Amino acid sequence: MKKRMKKLASLLLASAMVFSLAACGGGGDDADGGNDSADGKTTIKITWWGGDSRHEYTQELLDAYTAENPNVEFEATPAGWEGYFDKLSTQAASGSMPDIVQMDYLYIATYAKNGSLADLSEFIEDGTIDTTNVDDATLNTGLIDGKMAGIVAGTNALAVTYNPEVLEAAGVEAPTDDWTWDDYVALNTAVSESTGEESALTATIGPFGDMNFFNYYVRQHGETLFNEDGTALAFDDDSITADYFQMWADMAAADVTPDPDEQSQIATLGIESLPVVTGEAGTTLEWNTYPNKVVASNPNLKLALMPGANENNAMWLKPGMFWSVSESSKVKEECAKFINWMINSEEANDIIMAERGVPISSEIRDYLKSKEDVDQTMIDMFDYVDKVTEIAGECPAADPGGIAEINKAFNDAGNSVMYGQATAEEAAASFREQANEILERNNG
Repeated sequence: MKKRMKKLASLLLASAMVFSLAACGGGGDDADGGNDSADGKTTIKITWWGGDSRHEYTQELLDAYTAENPNVEFEATPAGWEGYFDKLSTQAASGSMPDIVQMDYLYIATYAKNGSLADLSEFIEDGTIDTTNVDDATLNTGLIDGKMAGIVAGTNALAVTYNPEVLEAAGVEAPTDDWTWDDYVALNTAVSESTGEESALTATIGPFGDMNFFNYYVRQHGETLFNEDGTALAFDDDSITADYFQMWADMAAADVTPDPDEQSQIATLGIESLPVVTGEAGTTLEWNTYPNKVVASNPNLKLALMPGANENNAMWLKPGMFWSVSESSKVKEECAKFINWMINSEEANDIIMAERGVPISSEIRDYLKSKEDVDQTMIDMFDYVDKVTEIAGECPAADPGGIAEINKAFNDAGNSVMYGQATAEEAAASFREQANEILERNNG
């Protein structure tokens, strides 16, 4: 109840907060005409979603920028995730979107294709936004139909988080960069036999909770999950799905991974109290930011590449979110300057501290790693992204319409195998039929 009330209070606070910050900046003579206030300053309207801590440090970020740029001021409207895109959709329809918008990967293509987002290519080409130290694969996730619709605010990658103390107590070695799914099963089996508890966790959602881990498994087999127009699954071999279902069902039967009922109980614990944090489990599959999120509860967790990570460019760097500029903005150049400052400024990243994902600039990652007060968990997080960058393939396209339905169908199919209600082959065939119907209905 406490957590629910705290969340509600946060959302109410976020929706009520609207603040303006006076500051200094690169002038109101923007090529688009400028949003000049009564005192001649350039006003940038900005919105983002998040919790209280993100709201607080983002205001600090705006304060720092305006202190350096006295001709710029901000009108900021922070919000919670719930309802954020409903409001944004209304603003887009009326041509009143804020100048700078925090954008999610799930929606960026939609807003880009309906003409709501500005093409930032010109500001990259003229150096206003310096992408010299940004990996091309990461940068291009914001490229929609040849237009740069957003600049990545931070990246994430799938990872295995493990508890080295639990592994040591079980007498098993830490994962290597070339380990396989067989190695993964063997390691967690050994830990489970040692602790008497399930060892192979998958965050709070379970192995079938969303499509990301299965997407990775499909890519390992040299295939693509969805076709280009999002109207069907792109791979034809149901044995890929069946093998994935069977692997987890076998581990559940051997008490190496939680069954669906146990997984539901684990989900109530919250990320800081997952068994891998408290020392009851050996591993969890999550995004690479997980150890940093729970560092206050356990500073000793480590990251390992996903099993088979070197196969078929299966790994990818996922944009946590983007900074986009509205097409209706009259201050696009000033917006681009601010985005560049957030990406490349040491001062900005001293404030952000990777909260929106691992910084996309390799130079900034190196800078943060060199700070005297940085903890080893954050250094490991940055090093992990560098490692993934060397082997990563192209980032999958944004999820197609109907993804929530597909996630449910996948979860139901996988769980049916765990419960012995269907064979893996039957569940795979059922999932294909349901997924293709959902995709065609939503995207056809």
